Amino acid sequence: MNPMDTLIWLVNFPVSHGYAMVFIAGFSILGLFAMSARGTAPGGRLRSIREREGLLAPGARPQGEILRRLVRIVFRVLAFVMLGSLVLGILGLTGVPVTRSYIYENGRPTTATIDGDWVTFTTAEGVEYTLENNFFTPSVHPGGYTSIPSTGNVVVRYLPSHPQAYVIDGSQQPR
Repeated sequence: MNPMDTLIWLVNFPVSHGYAMVFIAGFSILGLFAMSARGTAPGGRLRSIREREGLLAPGARPQGEILRRLVRIVFRVLAFVMLGSLVLGILGLTGVPVTRSYIYENGRPTTATIDGDWVTFTTAEGVEYTLENNFFTPSVHPGGYTSIPSTGNVVVRYLPSHPQAYVIDGSQQPR
């Protein structure tokens, strides 16, 4: 399995679902960054009040401090992943071929049928895939927003190790 194909396959999800990723990431980033801030873990505020009032024994080790740090790190990592997804979603919405160029150059061509927003094709191994071709971020390359029929046959290129990452070949479509 090619590591670059795997990376493109992972990055292709937020790019090909740009509209949804902008809203999901946009609404979740603030909450994730807030949860990753110091003092937001459960019990942190209560401990600071107890320290201020002198209710804790001097030199008492904070219980669960390692868990609170781990929770903050996890939420911080998730926040940065969502920030990256937001950027990739915006690039997908604006038509920047973040992953489509790589898939077009390294993909295996095959014939597919389009039925509305769904593309159905069979890989060389004989496995049939029915995948979404999102209206807001269509998977067409080259030409980004080349007009493709809403029903009928088209040529797609897919990554052999990850067929879920595909593009519709805009150079071989009926004009």
